[in-house]
This record gives sequence, C-alpha cells and structure tokens, in this order.
Amino acid sequence: MSCCGSPSRPALGNPVHDAASGAAVAGIESAGRPESAERGDVLLPAGSFRMGDHFGEGYPADGETPVHDVALDAFRIDATAVTNAEFAAFVQATGYRTESERFGTSAVFHLQVQARPEDVLGDVAGAQWWLNVRGADWAHPTGPLSSWEDLPDHPVVQVSWNDAQAYCKWAGRRLPTEAEWEYGARGGLEGKRYAWGDELVGPAEEHFCNIWQGEFPRVNSLEDGYLGTAPVQSFPPNGFGLYEVSGNVWEWCSDWFLPKYYRNAPAANPQGPTIGRGRVMRGGSFLCHDSYCNRYRVAARSSNSPDSASSNCGFRTAA
Repeated sequence: MSCCGSPSRPALGNPVHDAASGAAVAGIESAGRPESAERGDVLLPAGSFRMGDHFGEGYPADGETPVHDVALDAFRIDATAVTNAEFAAFVQATGYRTESERFGTSAVFHLQVQARPEDVLGDVAGAQWWLNVRGADWAHPTGPLSSWEDLPDHPVVQVSWNDAQAYCKWAGRRLPTEAEWEYGARGGLEGKRYAWGDELVGPAEEHFCNIWQGEFPRVNSLEDGYLGTAPVQSFPPNGFGLYEVSGNVWEWCSDWFLPKYYRNAPAANPQGPTIGRGRVMRGGSFLCHDSYCNRYRVAARSSNSPDSASSNCGFRTAA
C-alpha cells in the first residue's frame, strides 16, 4: 500500500472472500448496456512512446525504470473515469453487488467519513487516516450516511478490480493495460512529468489536478477546491482529451503489478506480467502530496489486491 493509496482487504480485517478471483464477473449480462458512442471515449491511433520515469523521481520499489520504448496498436479509452451515474446504470441493469457490499465494510479517508460512531470499526495500523467503515460501498462512498446520488458526476469509488472487470464485461469494454494508460495520460507529450508539462501549477498558481494541499493527513487547505473527489471534467484535459489522469482517483489497470517488469517488458503492446503482487493502479488520487507521495506523476505506479476498494480508487475503460 502506498501512503496515498488504499489499504488492502486483509489490513482492514474483513472476512476472507470465499469466491475465486474474478468470479464476481460471472453471469453479468449485456442488458441495458450503454452504446459506446455515449461513453465519451477517445480513439488513440497506433503510436509509440518512452514509458517510465524520465526524472529519477520514482520510488525504487515501484519499478518505474528503466525508461523503455513501447509501441501500441490503436485503441479507445474513456475521456473520464466511470462516474457514479454510469455505475448506477450497470447495477440497475444487472443487480450486481460489489465486493464492498458483500464484505460489509470498506476503507474511507478519516476526514470524509459520514457514518454513525458505531459503524466506524477502527483504523489501519501504520495508516491511521484510513478507517474501516461498515456500510461504505459504491452507493455510500464515504459511509452509510452518504449517497452516490449527491455525486452523480463524480468518479465511482469503493470498487475493486474485480468490480471494474464486471462493469467492463457488461459495457462491452475492458480495463486499459498499464502501457495504454500511460500513453493516454501523457497526451502526446514526450518525457514530461505531468500530463500538462513539468510544473505542478501554472504561472498564476492555478491547479491542474485534484491532489492534497496543506499538511497531510490533518489539514487540507483546499487550494484546488476539493477535499475528496471532484466531478469529472473539473480540470483541463490533456492533449488527447483525457481528463483527470493525475489526482482525483486512482484508476485500475488490467496488469498484474511486478516492480521488475520494465527490465524485460516487450516493446509491442505489453500486457503486463503473468504474476504479480496485486493489480496496477495509476494516476494518484486526491490524497497525494509531494511531501510524502508524488504518485500523481504520469510515470508513477502503485498496486493493490484485486478485491480491495476505498474512497479514492475508481477506473476508466478501454476498447
């Protein structure tokens, strides 16, 4: 778990999941599936780029180096993260229950919690800003006293990698590979730190992403306007028309996470390793701050177990 990432399920003391990995996807039908033209996705033509950390700023354990050449076939990717309203349509069409709903609890950042005291079941050792909240799930993203209906255009959160896979099956989509995600996030800029360039803020101190300002984890000065998630399209898009590829919410990718993978990754359409310690997450979240976790850079990587969920992790889809 990264500092600004989310705790894995075992750290929260949840019951052991009794279904095989990926079983949550079984039985999802296409009834009510959205038309792809309505998704606001972007067609990215075939191309190549230099993948990885060009500045030597990444955490060695994350495996952001060596920088290497990657060539990709054309693919489509969502302009934004999947929203609460979109995920609600999936649930309504299929009756799907997320893993957080089946576990009965999930992780919520402590300043976000909307729950009765008896529903806050404790914190996470080594990351006391994460609380295990009974009744926190995609429909109640910060606890049972919250509702997705108040945030229809925000990214859906409290969804595991397995939940994201289920949504993709219904929508006729898939999760992007890690290489596709970084290629899209770079927006055509070669070797830059962020999707918009090398400087975090603009000349007038304007903010280009939703991350933490202030003193983590107690004081957020809200200079970018948000304590938690921001609505999609709150910040300018990158050169490819993709929104919020830095900050806001972590986004699941299809790949297993293996820190040494870049050393021998194939140059053409890499699909990630066949094994790993969790699934890749990209983009950082509203909890990232350069004083302790600068994983909102486009090269930054993190991971979590595929059944984990939290109030700062969502996904976008590809095709």
